[in-house]
Amino acid sequence: MKLSELKEHLKSIDFLQFKLWDGSFVPKHFHVTEIGWIDKQFIDCGGTLRREEKINFQLWYSDDKDHRLAPEKLIHIIELSEKALELKDVEIEVEYQSTTISKYDLVFEGDAFVLMPTQTDCLAKDNCGIDAQKPKVKLSELQSSCCEPGSGCC
Repeated sequence: MKLSELKEHLKSIDFLQFKLWDGSFVPKHFHVTEIGWIDKQFIDCGGTLRREEKINFQLWYSDDKDHRLAPEKLIHIIELSEKALELKDVEIEVEYQSTTISKYDLVFEGDAFVLMPTQTDCLAKDNCGIDAQKPKVKLSELQSSCCEPGSGCC
């Protein structure tokens, strides 16, 4: 989800809730402790120089169970961040504590923002010798292209 999409969704809801892909909810008393700009420049294993730009949100909660972040307040925090950090309209990643700090993609479903798991990947499969995944087929569905006994082809 891009920043502009997040802001539009925030305008359409009365209360703010985040949940994980498994259906469990981030406690209602969470804080957005950081909004950041990440400009990652790197070289992949195939030697290609790459650049990735993202906006980072960090969600956190403590014992302050009376805290509630309203959608309007988050819009205000985002607008301050846009000015101070000169944010572009790029994809958002969310950091949230599980067994360690985990990074999630963000989607909107119904009236909640959902933290979706991210995965590592090789960006240079064609350059570093990793074969593309072969399609799985059922042997029973294949037409035989083998030689039939007695056909003289073998």
